[in-house]
Amino acid sequence: MDWDNLRYFLELARAGTLVGAARRLAVDHTTVARRIQALEKQVGSALFAREAGGHRLSEAGRALLPQVEAMEAAFLAVENAAPGVRQGLHGLVRIGTTEGFGNLILAPQLARFALDHPGLVVDLLALPRLVHLSRREADIVISLERPARGAVVVVKLTDYVLQLYGARSYLQRHAPIRTVDDLRGHTFISYVDDLLFSKELQILDELHRPAHFALRSTSVLAQYEAARIGAGLAVLPAFVAAQDPSLVPVLPGVARFQRTFWMSMPGDNKHVARMQATWDFLRAAVAAQQGLLLPPAEAV
Repeated sequence: MDWDNLRYFLELARAGTLVGAARRLAVDHTTVARRIQALEKQVGSALFAREAGGHRLSEAGRALLPQVEAMEAAFLAVENAAPGVRQGLHGLVRIGTTEGFGNLILAPQLARFALDHPGLVVDLLALPRLVHLSRREADIVISLERPARGAVVVVKLTDYVLQLYGARSYLQRHAPIRTVDDLRGHTFISYVDDLLFSKELQILDELHRPAHFALRSTSVLAQYEAARIGAGLAVLPAFVAAQDPSLVPVLPGVARFQRTFWMSMPGDNKHVARMQATWDFLRAAVAAQQGLLLPPAEAV
C-alpha cells in the first residue's frame, strides 16, 4: 500500500475539504481527489462521505484513521532520529486560538519565531469560535476551556484579566457609575448569545443583565471598536483595551474578571521536533506578556 495515499487520506481527514488538504500538502486539489480514489480502490471501501460542505469520514474512514495516525507518528520518529537528518525546523505547524488573543498577543511573536526558522510554515487560526483538536483542525490549540478527554497533552498557558470599559465620550454623556445598580438603563456591547462558543465568555451574567444592547458581535475586536467610539459599555480583555486612552475602566475592582487559556496538542505531536519547539516557544512568549495579560487592578 502506498504511504503517500495514506498521507493524503490523513490530511483530508484533518482539513475536511479537498482545497484545505491540497493547501496543507502544497498540491492541486485534483491530486488529492485522485490519491483518495486510489486508496479507496485499494481498501475496497469508501473512506469519505462527500457533502456540500466538504468530506466527512465514513465508518471505514474512522476505523482507518487511528492506524494511519500511528503510522505517521512512527514515520516522524524515525525521520527525526535518522543520522544526517536535516538541521533546523521544517514543515507546517497550525495553531488555533481565539480571535483577540491570536491577533494581538500571538501574531507578532509567531512572526518573529517564523523568521528565526525559515524552514517552518506557521498557520495561525485566530477565530471567534472553538478550533477542534479532535478534528485535527490544528496541531496546537489554545482554548478557554480545558480539553476534557482524549490522548492530548494539556498545560495551563496563562490567566488573563477582563474589565468593564466605557469610552470617555460615553461616560461624559451619562450619570456617574459608582455601583453595580448604576448600570441599570445603560447600553451595552457584547457577544451574540446563541453563537457564544464558550461558557467562559458569559461574563455579563455575573455582573448585570442589560436591557439594551447597541451591538452584539461574535468578534471581540468588533466589540472593542464599538466601545471605543462610545456606543456602549463592554467587557473586554485588558490586553485588548487597557492600552487605549479613549477607554476607561468602569467599576474597577468590582467589574474585573479572570479567565484561563489552556494549550493542548495530540500526544503524538510531542515527538515531532517542530511541534515541541513551537509549544515551548508559545509558553515562553506568553510568559513574557504577563504585564498585558494580568495587569494590576489600577492599570486596567
